[in-house]
Amino acid sequence: MAQGLEVALTDLHSSRNNVRHHTEEISVDHLLVRRGQPFNITLYFRNRGFQPGLDNIIFVIETGPLPDLAKGTRAVFSLADRGGPSPWIASLETNRPTSLEVSLCAPPMAAVGRYLLKIHIDSFQGYVTAYQLGEFILLFNPWCPADAVYLDSEPQRQEYVVNDYGFIYQGNKNWIRPCPWNYGQFEENIIDICLELLDKSLNFQVDPATDCALRGSPVYISRVVCAMINSNDDNGVLNGNWSENYADGVNPAEWTGSVAILKQWHANGCQPVHYGQCWVFAAIMCTVMRCLGIPTRVITNFDSGHDTDGNLIIDEYYDNTGRILENKKKDTIWNFHVWNECWMARKDLPPGYGGWQVLDATPQETSNGLYCCGPASVRAIKEGEVDLKYDTPFVFSMVNADCMSWLVSGGKEQKLHRDTNSVGSCISTKSIQSDERDDITENYKYGEGSPQERQVFLKALQKLKAERSQGHHRADFQPSRTMPLSQASPRSLNTPSLQPSDVIQVSMKFKLLDLPNMGQDISFVLLALNMSPKFKDLKVNLSAQSLLHDGSPLSPFWQDIVFITLSPKEAKTHPCKIPYSQYSQYLSTDKLIRISALGEEKNSPEKILANKIITLAYPAIMINVLGAAIVNQPLSIQVIFSNPLSEQVADCMLTVEGSGLFKKQQRVLIGVLKPQHRASITLRTVPFKSGQRQIQANLRSNKFKDIKGYRNVNVDFGL
Repeated sequence: MAQGLEVALTDLHSSRNNVRHHTEEISVDHLLVRRGQPFNITLYFRNRGFQPGLDNIIFVIETGPLPDLAKGTRAVFSLADRGGPSPWIASLETNRPTSLEVSLCAPPMAAVGRYLLKIHIDSFQGYVTAYQLGEFILLFNPWCPADAVYLDSEPQRQEYVVNDYGFIYQGNKNWIRPCPWNYGQFEENIIDICLELLDKSLNFQVDPATDCALRGSPVYISRVVCAMINSNDDNGVLNGNWSENYADGVNPAEWTGSVAILKQWHANGCQPVHYGQCWVFAAIMCTVMRCLGIPTRVITNFDSGHDTDGNLIIDEYYDNTGRILENKKKDTIWNFHVWNECWMARKDLPPGYGGWQVLDATPQETSNGLYCCGPASVRAIKEGEVDLKYDTPFVFSMVNADCMSWLVSGGKEQKLHRDTNSVGSCISTKSIQSDERDDITENYKYGEGSPQERQVFLKALQKLKAERSQGHHRADFQPSRTMPLSQASPRSLNTPSLQPSDVIQVSMKFKLLDLPNMGQDISFVLLALNMSPKFKDLKVNLSAQSLLHDGSPLSPFWQDIVFITLSPKEAKTHPCKIPYSQYSQYLSTDKLIRISALGEEKNSPEKILANKIITLAYPAIMINVLGAAIVNQPLSIQVIFSNPLSEQVADCMLTVEGSGLFKKQQRVLIGVLKPQHRASITLRTVPFKSGQRQIQANLRSNKFKDIKGYRNVNVDFGL
C-alpha cells in the first residue's frame, strides 16, 4: 500500500541562488533572492519519489507578524496552479526517484522582507503532511524589467546597487573635496539591521499588517527609511547635532563609514547614535537602500537653500560692518548639503516623472507630520512642477531659490542685492565606475541666466501662490515652521524687481592669493572696479567670521576699514591677511570662514556687498598597500599622516576601515603629534572578499577632527 509523501530534507541552494540574484556578497549560507526572478529549491523525500498524479504539493509563503492573503503578505500556490489566483509561481524543474527540484518566483511587486516558506503535501487516501522548509529574504530587483526599481544599465546597477564604497563631496563650490565613505551594505548583519529598521518605524508600530503589505512599493519604503535615518520622531539611527558640542558622542566629521553606525544602533537596543549631519544621514540612507535593492546615489548641492517659509527666497541680513547676522526666520544657505537620489517608477505621478527621486533624511522640515523629505521627482524639480508629491517645493528651493541680501541698520532693512544665480551650484555625485566627480546640475535646473530657468522659477512661484490661496497642506508642501499668511512679511510671495544692470557702477570681489591651508595665514585681495566715468570714493567695512556648514554664522574675529579712491574706469586691489593665530581659536569643525566687504560710496545711499566662503584644507592621509592583496592571505597596509599645525596636537586617534578588507573598524591611539611632525604605522589584515575594494582612514585630534585619506585596492581571489 502506497504511503503519504514525506520530506526528509530541504536544500535551499543558498550559494547558487544568491549568485544568480546578486546577493552572494551578503551571504552564501542564507537564502536572499530578488522579486520577479526564479530561485530553485530541492526537496529530498524519505520514503518514495514524487508522483504528479497522486501528490499535490502546496507552497505557503508568509511575511510579517500577521500574514494575510488579501493583503498579499501570505500566498498559497501549488505546482499545478500556474496561471492560478496567486501571483507566486512554482514550476517543476527535475523529478528524481528520491528528490524534486522546484523553481519558485515571487511577483515583481511583492513586499520585500523576511519570509517563511512552508509546504503541505496532499497525497492519495487523505494523507496530509506539513513542513516548515526555512526562511529567506526577498529584496527589490533592479535587474527585473517588471520591478518598479528596474535600471536598464549594468554599469549603473553595479555602481548604484553593488558598489560598497564611494565619495561624498564637501567643501565649497570653488574647492570641492571628495570625502571617502564605506557604505558596507553587504557587510555581516547589515541586511538584518536594515529589516529591523523597517520594523522599528512608527508605521509598523501603529499598523504592522498594513505596513508589511505596503513594503512592495519603493515610494513607501523610501519614505519609511528616510524618516527612520534621523531620530526626530522615533528611535531612528542618528541624532543630528549642529551645536559644535559633541562631548557625549562622535563628531560627525570623524565618521568614515555606515557599518559602525548601524551596528552601534543595533547593539544599543535601537537607540539613536550620536551624532550625524547631512552627509552622514545621506550615507546611512544610501547603505540601507542599496542593501534593500533600490538603486541609490549620494548627491551634494553647494550653496544649498533652506527656505523655511516657502516663498522661494532666502533672506540674508548684514550689519553695517559687513558681517552676516543670524536669520530670525532661519532661512539659510548651506555651504553644502547632501541628500540621496533613488531610482524608481512613479505610478503615483503623471507619466514622465519616474527615474531619479530626491530623498533627504536630514531633519529640516516635516512631511505629513514626520521628519522626512521625498521622494521628489528630479524632473519635476527641473520643470517647476512643485504641486507634485512629495515635498517638491522644498527641494526646488534648495536648488533654485533666489537670495535677497538686506542691510539692517537702526532697526530698518535696506535691500542690498537680489541674486538669482547663487543658490544651487555644482550639484555633484560620484561617476559611474570611476573615482571622478559627476556634475549633474543640469538635471535639476536650466542654466542660470537662461530664459527657461526664470520661466520655471516664476511657474513654481505661481503654483505655490495657488497652493496657499487654496489652503492646501499636503506632504508636497508642508514646512513645519511656515508662518501664517497674516504674519508673513508683505514681500513673502512677491518677486522683488531687479535693479537694471546699468545702475551698478562699482563692483567688488575677493580673490585668494594662496591655497588656504590649515595652520597658515590666509592671504587674499579685495578687487574694486569703477565702471562709471566719474571718480568714486569708497569706505569699505571688512570682516571675517566662521560659519557652520548649514550657513549659521559665528561671531566675527577679524574686522578692518579701508578707504579706496577710484578714477573713472579704474580697478584697484587691496591686500589683506588673516594670521593663523587670529583665526585658529574661532574655527568651527567645518573649517569655514566667510569674508565680507560692505562698501558705501561717499554722498550716496547705495551699498555694495561682496563675500566669499573659504574652506581650509588639510594634507591628506597617504595609504600604501605593501604587496599583493589576495583573499585569505595576510596583507600589510602602511598609513602615513602628519600634523599640519605649528603647534603640538594631542589625543590623536587613527581610524581605518574597508569592506571586504577589515572585519571591523580599526582604531589606533597615536597620542601626541609634535608640530609639523610626520608619522606612519603599519596595519595587518586578511582580505576576505575579492574585487575592487577601498580603504578609508581618518585622523582626529584635539585640534582637528577629519584629516582623511583613501586607497583603492584590487583583491585577487587567489587559488
